[in-house]
Amino acid sequence: MDETTTTIPSGSDDGTRLFLYRWSPDGEARAVVQLAHGMGEHAARYRRFAQALTEAGYVVYADDHRGHGRTAGSPEEHGRLGDGGWQALVDDLGAVGAHARSEHPGIPLALFGHSMGSFAAQQYALDHSADLDALVLSGSTACDVIVAQLDPDAETDLSAFNEPFEHRTGYEWLSRDEAEVDAYVADAACGFGLDAAATRQMVEGLPQTGDPGRLAGVRDDLPILVVSGSDDPLAGGGQLVELVGQRYRDAGVRDVTVTVYPGARHEILNETNRDEVTADILAFLGRVL
Repeated sequence: MDETTTTIPSGSDDGTRLFLYRWSPDGEARAVVQLAHGMGEHAARYRRFAQALTEAGYVVYADDHRGHGRTAGSPEEHGRLGDGGWQALVDDLGAVGAHARSEHPGIPLALFGHSMGSFAAQQYALDHSADLDALVLSGSTACDVIVAQLDPDAETDLSAFNEPFEHRTGYEWLSRDEAEVDAYVADAACGFGLDAAATRQMVEGLPQTGDPGRLAGVRDDLPILVVSGSDDPLAGGGQLVELVGQRYRDAGVRDVTVTVYPGARHEILNETNRDEVTADILAFLGRVL
C-alpha cells in the first residue's frame, strides 16, 4: 500500500483546506472507496482498513473533516466546524469525491461513513446519490432519533455513551478490545465532541435524513450496506440501524443490507471481530462494484 497526502479546497467558499490521505494499491485500481471518519477522531486511524481495501484492489481517499485531525491544525480548533458549519462538512464529502474521480475517472466510487461520517453520508446521499455507486454506513443510527436527545446549546458529550459500560477509561463503548480503546485514549487528536455552534447546526440539519419525502430522492438502484454492533449505544440494540435500512427500502431502494454483529460496540472496524466485519464489507463491495 502506498500512502500519499495532500490538501484540497473544501466544498464551501470559507477558505478551509482539507487534509487528504490517499492509499493506493499495487497496480490499477478497480474502484475508489472514500472514507468519512467519525466525531472526535481522524482519518489516519483507518490505515488498517485501508490496507485491506488496497489489497483487494481499491484506491482509498480519506480526509480529516473540518475541525478534526490535520485539517483542524491545532487542538484549539478541535470540534469547530467554522463559518460553513455542519452543511459545509456534508458538502466536503462532494469535494473529496470529485477530487478522487478526477484522479481516477471512469471507475466506480463507494462512500463509507462511520458514526458522524455516516450521518453526513446519509445527508449527502439525499441530494447526491447519482454521484455514488455504493454506500456503506458503519456505527450509524436513525439520525433524527439520536439528535433529538442532544442539547443543541451545548458541546456534544461523547462520554455519555459510556454509561452502560464499565468505566476503566470512559471510552469502553467504542470496543471490547482494550488495546484499541487505550490507543484511542492516548491519541491527542481523539476524544472531543463538536462545539455548541456545530452541535446546533448538526441537530438542525440531520432530521431530514428521516424524512420520507427527502429519502424518495435517493435513487432506487444505489446499493446500501448498514453495519453495526448490537451493543453500540447508537444502535438502540440494533433497532435503530434496522430502522435506517427499512426507511431506504420504504423509499424504494432495492438493494439494502443491514448486518448487526452480536456483542460488538461502536467501532466495529476496531472490534474483536474486525476481521469478520472487514470481510463482509469487502464482499459487499466486490458484489456491487
